[in-house]
Amino acid sequence: MNSAQRIIAHFDLDAFFVSVECLNNPSLKGKPLLVGGHSERGVVAACSYEARKYGIHSAMPMKTAMRLCPHATVVGGTRGEYSKYSRWVTDIIAAKAPLFQKASVDEFYIDLTGMDKYFDANQWTIDLRDEIIKETKLPISFGLASNKMVAKIATDEAKPNGYLHVPFGSEKEFLAPLKVGKIPGVGEQTCQTLLEMGIETIRDISETPIEYLEKKLGKYGFELWNKSQGINNSEVSAYHESKSISTENTFEENKTDMKFLMSEVVRMTEKIAFELRQENMTTGCIAIKIRYPNFETTSRQTSIPYTFYDDELILKAKELFHKLYRKGEPIRLLGVRLSELTDEAIQTNLFESLERKTELYKAIDNVKNRFGKYSISKAGGL
Repeated sequence: MNSAQRIIAHFDLDAFFVSVECLNNPSLKGKPLLVGGHSERGVVAACSYEARKYGIHSAMPMKTAMRLCPHATVVGGTRGEYSKYSRWVTDIIAAKAPLFQKASVDEFYIDLTGMDKYFDANQWTIDLRDEIIKETKLPISFGLASNKMVAKIATDEAKPNGYLHVPFGSEKEFLAPLKVGKIPGVGEQTCQTLLEMGIETIRDISETPIEYLEKKLGKYGFELWNKSQGINNSEVSAYHESKSISTENTFEENKTDMKFLMSEVVRMTEKIAFELRQENMTTGCIAIKIRYPNFETTSRQTSIPYTFYDDELILKAKELFHKLYRKGEPIRLLGVRLSELTDEAIQTNLFESLERKTELYKAIDNVKNRFGKYSISKAGGL
């Protein structure tokens, strides 16, 4: 498919966590609002545009944020609510879009390629945005362009609560005056290196010889030069419920021993939660599958606040097992499945009560990576 044919929309819910908090408590509207942890090690998960005026940004230590804006309101965050609203927006998009990708809890790509034969793609996207705002009352911005990268940058330029169309052929012109940090994936370190090279804008990158960029930045130099030209070929990968991580075990002998079955549920859930974290993903749905000796297979699933933590998933897996299992009947096969996966797991993990837990899981996963994924197991899974 040549790039002339591609039409990609990027949708991003503005200050998503903040917007949800304000919907549930309208008295917070218009105030400098911080969502995140209150503790010594608390981190800002999200902040309102009013708070950003004080130089506050997400992932900043809460102590620093409170120094910058002492009169800010801090709320702890309600993950279940964010998951609910995220699903609501997903359902509206899924009902209309031919092909879409859920990049995170508040971010979506839609591939509209070929639809321009039938109607105006820009107007279609405006109508979809209007519908999301009308139904959910959440502010949302979009960018429309010939590829994912330019569409995402256009969304950032359209914020808050706006939209921007970059027609095919005008990508380079649109990008030229923007600062290099606007390119997705260009972090502070790369920005600093580029500044030291005398490069401030995306135009500066596009006018720098590739050889010089490669000499200073290695193979990333070539990738950066391509991006400065507005070139990006990454595909919109379809989001559907079948995108999942699962594991199952067929027993050599049919099992009725409840202690054994529970330890299997723990072991399997741990195994796939570890895989989930390795992919830097979170899950919004967990399912248990049971097959009896007569090959009758039953399964049950439940929606959960997005997570990648063993303890939260194990609790849900055990609950589902007890609801599904016909007491006393022998089991031939047992399975656990995680679905409704979204990228950017870090978004879900910035809340106060979870910070220490995230560090703990990182430490455990590092041991598993070094010594094998079965080197550490919970007592219940041994």
